Amino acid sequence: MKKSYKIEVDCANCANKMEDAAKKTPGVKDAVVNFMALKMAVEFEDGADPKAVMQEVLKNCKKVEDDCEIYL
Repeated sequence: MKKSYKIEVDCANCANKMEDAAKKTPGVKDAVVNFMALKMAVEFEDGADPKAVMQEVLKNCKKVEDDCEIYL
């Protein structure tokens, strides 16, 4: 399953850090951050709960970029 989320991030480098953090989160098959559109597309692994996984993605993103935001 794929879902798209609106994000808030200050720079392209920070967006790359968010993308890497999201990809390393359990339950995420793939993640792509589009800095220009301020969107994150997330593909979840089969059987994963998107709400629970996205809470972890947000936590992991906050670790690398504390002023980023993902609108869940």
